[in-house]
Amino acid sequence: MIKETNILETINMIRLYNLDIRTVTLALSLRDCISEDNNRLCDNIYSKILNYAKNLVRYADELADEYSIPIINKRIAVTPVSILGESCKNADYIKIAKTLDAAAKEVGVNFVGGFSALVEKGMTKGDEMLIESIPEALSATQRICSSVNVASSKAGINMDAVLKMSEIIKKSAELTKDFDSIGAAKLVVFCNVPGDNPFMAGAFCGFGEPECALNVGVSGPGVVRAAVADLDKDADMSELANKIKQTAYKITSTGELIGRKLSKRLNIPFGVIDLSLAPTPAIGDSVAGIFQAMGLEHAGAHGTTAALAMLNDAVKKGGIMASSHVGGLSGAFIPVSEDAGMIEAAQKEYLNIQKLETMTSVCSVGLDMIAIPGNTPNDVIAGIIADEMAIGMINKKTTAVRIIPAIGKSVGESVSFGGLLGEAPVMPVSNLSSSLFVKRGGRIPAPIHSLNN
Repeated sequence: MIKETNILETINMIRLYNLDIRTVTLALSLRDCISEDNNRLCDNIYSKILNYAKNLVRYADELADEYSIPIINKRIAVTPVSILGESCKNADYIKIAKTLDAAAKEVGVNFVGGFSALVEKGMTKGDEMLIESIPEALSATQRICSSVNVASSKAGINMDAVLKMSEIIKKSAELTKDFDSIGAAKLVVFCNVPGDNPFMAGAFCGFGEPECALNVGVSGPGVVRAAVADLDKDADMSELANKIKQTAYKITSTGELIGRKLSKRLNIPFGVIDLSLAPTPAIGDSVAGIFQAMGLEHAGAHGTTAALAMLNDAVKKGGIMASSHVGGLSGAFIPVSEDAGMIEAAQKEYLNIQKLETMTSVCSVGLDMIAIPGNTPNDVIAGIIADEMAIGMINKKTTAVRIIPAIGKSVGESVSFGGLLGEAPVMPVSNLSSSLFVKRGGRIPAPIHSLNN
């Protein structure tokens, strides 16, 4: 029998603490769209997306109304586009990007992920062409997101790709400078990228995935913060971790319910639940706020990394008990621009890039949505990427860099994107050169534990 207290608790999670289904993402293989003719490839892509995704937004909205649970984003993730384009005699990756954008607009989704390449061990001609086209593709479309995997625990770090991506990030920022360099905000560089991630900008339909699947991203940092704040001040760390686990279980159960209902209506397989505490700029919906509820004065205080490690672990333990298929990233995100508490901490200089890098060693993703001066040299950006890739490679975890060189802006100014992307202060970077190191090229070898076949 359902207790009245349980009903009220769920209502409060949604109305007071910003519980939502952050995204439902249709992962769709486009490998059967491949053609030697670029125009035919684009026609095939457009038709297949419309065929599979035509009811995604409508059914998601209907479920949101039926269960009174907000579903914030509806998205599509496709096969890495570098693979699709290299089948063509005269590949036009910009046209492919515009086709994806048009299909996304037609079916009403927020974003399409998968303008991507996997180059941790080296680049094919198709990979090179796609990467070169990223800046123009992001500036010429509204819904396209791009990702490039340049490192893995098995292959090491492709430093040629790292240096190239520093140039691509800078170009993407420059081509969208009139919009606070938003192009760079839709581009992420990965180590150990998962192929079933429903969150942007890194979502794509990976190898080994089915023809299509529905992956769900659930979020609820406000719910976790409220649960932690309700604990007695003298509760010890074990009690704190258990409370987070219990809350994560409830959040994940909600996502599991909605995901399976929606996949059934769409008549496609249910994929994974990605339980990631993804914050928003809304007051109270902050991972940084959880740190304060735990007892830290603010994000950035000594102890922040330890608090984040416990939070991330407890979220995963609670979430995995609530679902048979947990995947994607699953953990806690710390994007500066998308979290009101992180924004405040950066503005007050409680946080810097070095501290954020340390925190990424124990949580999901990495250096996320960080604005830096627009005149930052490419070699410095490459060094930042290399450091973050090393954390992922050595620790056998996913890490990433989504960094925004704010063209024409310097430390003390800010960028503003609106919506979930939020705003961010421009943060300082080290003026020390990384040039000779990053320009050596080649691959940083994989660690010895990569040989555990």
